[in-house]
Amino acid sequence: MILPQPGNPLHSITLEKMLIELVAGLGWEVMGNALPIRCFTHEPSIRSSLKFLRRTPWARARVEELYLQVK
Repeated sequence: MILPQPGNPLHSITLEKMLIELVAGLGWEVMGNALPIRCFTHEPSIRSSLKFLRRTPWARARVEELYLQVK
């Protein structure tokens, strides 16, 4: 059961949805400049980025911060 989280702006937003929206709005190049993470700067793809971000908490936190800034 998923509990409501009224204070969490990322509640019910998946990492995949965040990435898709960021890529559509900013593009890989801008994302790579804003967040110099290899999965955004060298042959970027949603799949490879998801794999890296799911295993790397500090990078995921940066993506979440960027998503909140853009929204």
